[in-house]
Amino acid sequence: MKIITELAEAQEYVSSFAEMPTGSIVALTGAGISTDSGIPDFRSPGGIWSQRAPVQYQDFLAFEESRLEDWDRRFEMQAFFSAAEPNPAHLALSSLSEKGQLSTLITQNVDGLHQRSGVSADKLIELHGNSTYATCLECGREAALDNQKAAVEAGGSPRCTACGGLLKAAVISFGQTMPEKEMERAVDACQSCDIFLVLGSSLVVHPAAQLPVIAASSGADLVILNREETPIDSIAKAILRTPLAATFANFLMKPA
Repeated sequence: MKIITELAEAQEYVSSFAEMPTGSIVALTGAGISTDSGIPDFRSPGGIWSQRAPVQYQDFLAFEESRLEDWDRRFEMQAFFSAAEPNPAHLALSSLSEKGQLSTLITQNVDGLHQRSGVSADKLIELHGNSTYATCLECGREAALDNQKAAVEAGGSPRCTACGGLLKAAVISFGQTMPEKEMERAVDACQSCDIFLVLGSSLVVHPAAQLPVIAASSGADLVILNREETPIDSIAKAILRTPLAATFANFLMKPA
């Protein structure tokens, strides 16, 4: 196992990703890739969930108070997401996707920054959904978050204009069933890649945390780019402890 703590060495290491064969890389991203874009972490000490406990899915369905609390949280997070911009790590993955080395990008994030960086929908798997828009729990129709503020401010849960069903931010809440199709796609990608990258994930949230294990068991080289230790560091080929945005700061620069 190779452990890299020096920034220059880390930058040199990630530059090799651009030379990998077409379709050889699959990546999993977590909150750590977006903190350099100004988006707070959820689970770390002092993070969002230590200040405001997440609303359970069954409580959202059952109680108006819980729904309004969840919507208030979504509007709060929308302000962070709207102000944030993709950083060099997001842009590096987008470049690898566009040029073909990255076949699939799996993310635990709900901030929409991978889409804004240019990653196409057919290569992106959002395991935990997306908090930048809402969907109807009955008919699945999408709706803009901003359009729901008036209803929430009036003290009522937003409803779908098509069928009258409850609207909810398009995230997977605690207690809500994980999306089967997305998980199946993610597992298939893990079993067919040569290199599996983990960027900014603590790898403690399942089932996402099992994906790099599946990839390594299927023969892929596992590379973990995370500031803190993870439970599966021992099976990694390389571990980079440097800040992600700085690590990829020169990735898109063309040689002179």
